[in-house]
This record gives sequence, C-alpha cells and structure tokens, in this order.
Amino acid sequence: MAELAIYGGAPVRETRLGYGRQLIDEDDIQAVTEVLRSDYLTCGPKVAQLEQRLCEMTGAGYCTAVSNGTAALHAACLAAGIGPGDEVITTPITFAASANAVLYCGGTPVFADIDPETYEIDPQSVQAHITEKTKAVIAVDFTGAACDYGAIRAICRRQGLLLIEDAAHSIGTRYRGTPVGSIADLTTFSFHPVKTVTAGEGGAVMARDPELARRVELFSRHGITRDPGLLQERGNSNWYYEQQMLGYNYRLTDIQCALALSQLNKLESFAARRKELVRRYDQALAQIPEVRLQRENEGSDSVRHLYILRLDFEGLSCTRREFYNAMQAENIGVNVHYIPVYYFPYYQARGYQRGLCPSAQAYYDSCMTLPLHCAMTDQDQRDVICAVEKVAAYYRR
Repeated sequence: MAELAIYGGAPVRETRLGYGRQLIDEDDIQAVTEVLRSDYLTCGPKVAQLEQRLCEMTGAGYCTAVSNGTAALHAACLAAGIGPGDEVITTPITFAASANAVLYCGGTPVFADIDPETYEIDPQSVQAHITEKTKAVIAVDFTGAACDYGAIRAICRRQGLLLIEDAAHSIGTRYRGTPVGSIADLTTFSFHPVKTVTAGEGGAVMARDPELARRVELFSRHGITRDPGLLQERGNSNWYYEQQMLGYNYRLTDIQCALALSQLNKLESFAARRKELVRRYDQALAQIPEVRLQRENEGSDSVRHLYILRLDFEGLSCTRREFYNAMQAENIGVNVHYIPVYYFPYYQARGYQRGLCPSAQAYYDSCMTLPLHCAMTDQDQRDVICAVEKVAAYYRR
C-alpha cells in the first residue's frame, strides 16, 4: 500500500474488486445438486444436452464438449490435421494456449501482428505471413470482440487454409448477424470462471463439417467410438467398441455440463449487463486524455469478456508499473492481458525473438485491464472509474 503515499488520500474503496469473477445463483446450485443426486456424474445425458444447446445457440452443425478451452484448441488442431512441418498463423496477444495447441501437434506457430486500434489479428499481416507450409489460421476474438472475419475468411478461401476461431472470450458475440460458433470451420469455447459463462472448467469445439466433427469427438474420447456406422468390424454385440486413433481423455463431466446449461439460460442477461458496463466505461473514460479505448471491427456485436485501456505515457509522468500499482492500492484489481506469447522463455528458446510484431509490442507496453463481470454493481464500476481518474490526474504532466 506504499503507493498511496504518492498521491495522498484513502483508497476509493475498502475491499478489493477483482478484474473477473463468476456469477452463480441458486438455479446453478440446484442444477448441479440434481446431477449429484442422479445416476450419472459423467458420460451421462447432460453432456449431449449441452452440446445440443450450443448448436442451437450458435447455428453450428456439430459440437463436442471438452474438459477446458485448451483441450478444445488441441482437439481442433488435431482434427485440422496439424502436424510436423505445418505452420499455423495466430496472434501473439492471447493466452499461450492458442499457440501451444499448435506445438502439441508438432506444428509451428507463426505470429501475425495485430491491428493497433482493435487489438485483433490484422488480416494484412496474416496474408503477409502465408507460406507454402501454412495450413491454418487461428484467429482469437480478443476481449470478446469479433475479428475481421470478412477479410480473414476471404484469405483462407483463396489460400485453401482451415480457419479455427478461438472464441474463448466471445460466447454470445455476433459478427454481421452470425453468432460466434458458426463463422469458422472450427470454433473453440472456454467455460473458465472468469468467462461470460462458466462450467467451473470446461470447453467446447463447434464444427460445420461432419468429418471435422467426427475427428474432434474421437480425439477427445480416447480415439474410441461405439457408433455402429463407424465401426470397422460390424455385427458385434452392444458392448463392442473400437479405438480407431490415439486420442485423449478430454471429457467434460455431467456436473460441469449441468452448470454450463444453467449458465447458458442467463447468457442473454449476462450479455446485456456486460454491454451496459462497457457503454458506461466508454462514456466516462473517453473524457480522460491519457486513455485510449479499444475500437471494434465493423459488424461485431460484442459481448466483452475484458475491458482494456491503453495508457498514453506522453501525457503521464509514470511507468505502466507505477500506474498498475497505484490502481491496486485503490483496491481495483487491474490486470494485464496479454504478454506477447513469443516473449516467454520457452518460445525464446525455440528461436522466436522480440521485434516480430511491433504493433503487438506497443500494445503490450501500454495496456491495462479493468474489472468487467456481471457480479459488479454500478457502485463497483463508479469506483473503478474514480480510481482511473484519480491516478491519471496525479500523474498527468
């Protein structure tokens, strides 16, 4: 709390406000309790119900529920046939799993730069990074805003590339009227507690093509199938099953599916609340000259998972660390999303070097994430805005 002495006065609030938090109600608790009292804790009917609900919501033809968002990305890359010698273009401004999933399959992540205004992957940079080894693009709906899918899909069609949409942040978002989940060849969701909808942990892979969907399901279920139409040895008894490829145990339990189903019942209200909070932030923070706000791609009707500021240090006499520490001293749990993936020691050891993506690096040097979640009250948000104004005013040149 030493930072308080820098600009004087008590913090704007007595208790800490985190940047993200789940909102669980009695309906959620009841849904989980019912499963705990049922015959199936896993491999039961709730899994199929969740998959069907997600298909209905998104317009996707197929869905496989999996254990988390990273498993979803891995299964999607496996289904896409990513392997040694293949390159996959993605953004460095994302959680590491977006790139790690490519490495899991033996492929090579290639980092395209971001648009400096939207913070999403830049289609022109995607085009510039395509080689004869490129097999797919993983576009990340960073903060919950949709990427420029008009341009990205056109590139993928021309080049014969598979498009994977990492929609961990963007459930409920629409692009030009189309729900996220049915835009790309494969779309992955995350149901981590800080996301708009939670299952505790969990994820899903949405597919438009039945063969891709079949491969996702096999890879996520040990490579094992009981589907009579897929069995190589027909005419066996009902107990018969086959392992047809090397897969993984990425199953989601009925307990988690029940929670996700209950949460999805509230997605519309969750989305409306997040949009309201974003509008209020935009209106208030646009008045602070040292703050830059995210611009969304045209056509993105966004359900934001994150709200991010960029700080203009030409107008501030502090570092990002000092601003961050001052906000923490105000009991506002700000965060930073994300460190460019290729900054990490593991990626540096693989030969990636700083300087690959200038816009991404400039973004990282100036970004800060403010609290945004449905458990926030209007007063919580006023406290955040007050703290930003207070710290910016102190450090203003």
